[in-house]
Order: sequence, then C-alpha cells, then structure tokens
Amino acid sequence: MADTLRIVHCFRSPVGGIFRHVRDLTEAQVAAGHVVGIVCDSTTGGEFEERLFEQMKDMLALGIHRTPMQRHVGPGDLASARRTYRIIKELRPDVLHGHGAKGGAYARLFGSLLRVSRSRVARLYSPHGGSLHYDETTATGKLFFALERSMAYFTDCLLFVSDYERRTYRRKVGEPPIPNTLVYNGLRATEFEPAIMGPDAADLLYIGMMRDLKGPDIFIDAMAVAGPKLGRALTAVMVGDGDDLPRYHAQVKRLGLQAHIRFLPPMPAREAFALGDLVVVPSRAEAMPYIVLETLAAARPMIATAVGGIPEIFAAGSPALIRPDPAELAEKISEALTDLTAYGKLMPDGADLRARFGADVMAAEIEKAYFAALDR
Repeated sequence: MADTLRIVHCFRSPVGGIFRHVRDLTEAQVAAGHVVGIVCDSTTGGEFEERLFEQMKDMLALGIHRTPMQRHVGPGDLASARRTYRIIKELRPDVLHGHGAKGGAYARLFGSLLRVSRSRVARLYSPHGGSLHYDETTATGKLFFALERSMAYFTDCLLFVSDYERRTYRRKVGEPPIPNTLVYNGLRATEFEPAIMGPDAADLLYIGMMRDLKGPDIFIDAMAVAGPKLGRALTAVMVGDGDDLPRYHAQVKRLGLQAHIRFLPPMPAREAFALGDLVVVPSRAEAMPYIVLETLAAARPMIATAVGGIPEIFAAGSPALIRPDPAELAEKISEALTDLTAYGKLMPDGADLRARFGADVMAAEIEKAYFAALDR
C-alpha cells in the first residue's frame, strides 16, 4: 500500500470545534504528503467560516465540497444523502473520516457502499459529542443509540477525543465491537505562546456558539450576580453566533446589562483573548473543547465547567472547575477577579499541555489509525 492516502473528511456544520479539528487535521495531513478533501453542509456558517474556507482551498487537492445537509433526520435527508454520496464517490477516497453524528453516518454508509464496487475504503468515525449528548432514557436517545449500535458494524475504527466520550459511548451505546482509540485534540506550536492583552479589556470573556448547550445564559445570569458581590458593575464581551443569539440579547436587556455586555461576531480565539481578562466556559455538555485548550495554551486565566472531557485537561481537584450553575459561577468569578494574578497561577503547566495536546501528536495518532484500518 502506498504511503500517500486520499482522505475525505465528512461533517455537517462547518462551525465550532468540529470545524477547528478538521482544519488542523487536514493541514497536518497535507504537510505529511496526503491528498485531502472536505465534504460538508452549505447552509451553515457565516462570513468568518467563509474566510477560513478561502484560506484552505488551495491546499486541499480533493477540494472543498459543500451541499445542503439537514441537522435532523427528515424527508430532505434522502436527496441530501444522494448528493453527498455522488460527491464522495467521485473523490475516490482511501479513507473516509466522518465527524459528528451526521458526518459519521454518511461516512460509514457511503464508505460501505463504495466497498461493494471497489477496493478497500477505511471508514472512521469521530463522535465529537454529537448524538452522545442525548439522554439514553428518552425515546430520541434510545433511537440514536440503537442506530449507533447498528452503525458500529459499518465502522473500521472509532476515534474518541476524550476518555469521557469513550466512557459515555460504552455506557449509552455499548462496548464497541470494533477497534477504538483515544486521540486528544491538538494545538499548533504557535498557539502555546502567551496572548497579548488589549488596553481596554473587559472583566469577562465568553467565546463559543450561541446555544444553550454551551451555557451563554448561565454566563449572563452569573454576571448579574457577581457584580454586586464585588461591589461594582462588571463588563463582558461575548463572541460567537448561533440560532439562540436573540434570546441572549433579550436576557441581557431583561437584566439591565445592555451597557455592560458587548456581543461580537465569531473571530479567531487569540484575537478574542485581547478583549477580556478572565475567560469563562460555562458549557452544560462537551466532548473535548478547543476553547479550553486554546485559553490555557495562551496563558489566560479561566473558569470552566467540569463537564465532558474538560476535567481531563486540568489537574485533579482544580479550583478552576465548577458545575454549570449561575450561582456557583458567580461565586468563582468574584473569587478570581479579587486577585486575578494569584488565580492565574492555578492554571495547568504549559509544558505539560504542549506534550499532551500538540497538533503533531494528534495527527500522528490519527494517521496510525488510518493505516491500521486499511491493513485489517
């Protein structure tokens, strides 16, 4: 087998952590001599994502292919699936790597169809949380986990981004009947440099998708409580976009915080770090969020919820971790802002982070999984 692979990454929405993961991975794979392409949804993402695609297009020999993909299962799925399959078939991949629930389903089904008519195609799946966030006691959860169990037999390897994600899969779906491995998300070497603070930075900074799963509402409620605790009005910047953004604008207005919270569209994390002294990640659920890694690598102090794979980044019992609760977050904000310099010294060691969460480590482990899947 040749050392050069034709790799196609398939995922639905080109926003957030999945898109970041795919961008880093494709960059490393192209640098390693592989031929890479992307297939994803054309109806999501904004100007920020368009600029990222523009930066990527010249390095991806198999191109960037965008076609409408529904988030939920519905009548439009059949037409979407046909279009996506035709695109992937024309790309003739050796490796089809699906990310997230929809990308994972397409990669495994279409990879299996391709194997009927041609030589081996490795089918890999990275959940990135995805359907694993569903409650296994609900009808929707039971349906998704039954589908995951059946799809495992069309999968050559499962790639988990955190041990929490792997444990959740085992608990909700079952023990995988196929090879699986843990590969942490990784950052580029340049990201392990301290970020420069802006002269007029706000007290607090939120960076992420504007949806309840990520906890913007928790952040806003906590800010309203933390100010009186500190005896002054706090300021904050919230960076991101999403369907729930209008609700958060309304929440800020209802709490009388319009003069204290500024909303900005998506931007690179290191650019956003200049806008706030203390980064807050108030998520209700996560797999292995890049924003936590980026913040710590940039030597910025932060507060994060102890959900998903986040505790795997920090030392056991880290004072930076809280429950996704407004009152608890408000207490931690007031504690951190009382002496931010002392609080910053409680963050994880930079050298340890680099050794565990480097993009080079991530790409090498995933490449190893690709070749192992093709050899089986």
